[in-house]
Amino acid sequence: MTTPDWTLSPDVRSASTLPAEFYREARYLELARERVFARCWHFVGDSDRVKVPGHVRPLTLGEGCLDEPIVLARDGEDRLHCLSNVCTHRGNIVVEGEGPASSLRCRYHGRRFGLDGRFLSMPGMEDAVGFPSPADDLPRVPFGSWGKFLFASVRPGFPLYELLREMRSRLAWLPLDALAFEPTLSRDYRVAANWALYCENYLEGLHIPFVHHSLAGALNATEYRTELYPYASLQLGVASTGGEAFDPPPSAPDHGRPIAAYYYWLFPNLMFNFYPWGLSLNVVTPLSVDRTRVSFLCYVGDRRKLEVGAGAGLDRVEREDEAIVEAVQRGVRSRFYARGRYSPRHEAGVHHFHRLLARFLAEP
Repeated sequence: MTTPDWTLSPDVRSASTLPAEFYREARYLELARERVFARCWHFVGDSDRVKVPGHVRPLTLGEGCLDEPIVLARDGEDRLHCLSNVCTHRGNIVVEGEGPASSLRCRYHGRRFGLDGRFLSMPGMEDAVGFPSPADDLPRVPFGSWGKFLFASVRPGFPLYELLREMRSRLAWLPLDALAFEPTLSRDYRVAANWALYCENYLEGLHIPFVHHSLAGALNATEYRTELYPYASLQLGVASTGGEAFDPPPSAPDHGRPIAAYYYWLFPNLMFNFYPWGLSLNVVTPLSVDRTRVSFLCYVGDRRKLEVGAGAGLDRVEREDEAIVEAVQRGVRSRFYARGRYSPRHEAGVHHFHRLLARFLAEP
């Protein structure tokens, strides 16, 4: 596939946005699957789901986009492994259900692996030459963690620590292990728009007073600002007068400031939204060029604060976002629209996202 030649000025004041064809032509999503999503880090759950030695949990990395079968396995030495879930014999899925296991056994021809992925045995291979070899082990999938949160990648284009470094440092004082996943508050949304349009909408606060009237009342617009990092960005939401806010300790960079929310975006499709009640983690997955799944995963620390401040009414905010980005998707199909310009004060995060996208799309 021909690599697009999209020159994006590093100066947001003179730069133009991505061309409209990116949002409407399927070939660019196909390109992004291998050059962006296969090279980035994906959220794969939390360690509470694989807490006990001898427990395995099969997953699909980038379900609907990459569809890469993997398995998390905690061995008898309490070490957590992330492995390919595809048998090295004939390609069958090895682990088909979550639960306790002493080894991993493929039900097709009986090939067995240790919980660390090492080949153990297989019937019928007595006459094979040079067998077994390292190629018979289950491939290890690159993965890492931040607190209880787990991440994996097919072939990472950058280290996980570079993705998480600023967020980890800024929020070192938060009790992440005290946050508990709340399935009743978590759900998937389907959005009739390109995945990148959804991310762009998230990455700027300019639309908040026009689209989110309730959220606008919880935030101090004059204090709202964006900070850029190599593979991430932060939108810092300061509470309006008297609004619900964090109380960062003296050791924290934001001590003395009433922070209503930390909105972290991690390239290309992860959003960590920290509120006084806990964390709303959003995973944006492209299903087609104009269809996106947004998974809202809620981790609660203080239930008493769920319905106050910037972290209240998230379902309503999500639906408002859906409506606007779906309207944008219809608009970018127009023969009269080519590309736009950035607001230098408010859309630095969108510009940063676009430059990263253009860079990764240009790298084979």
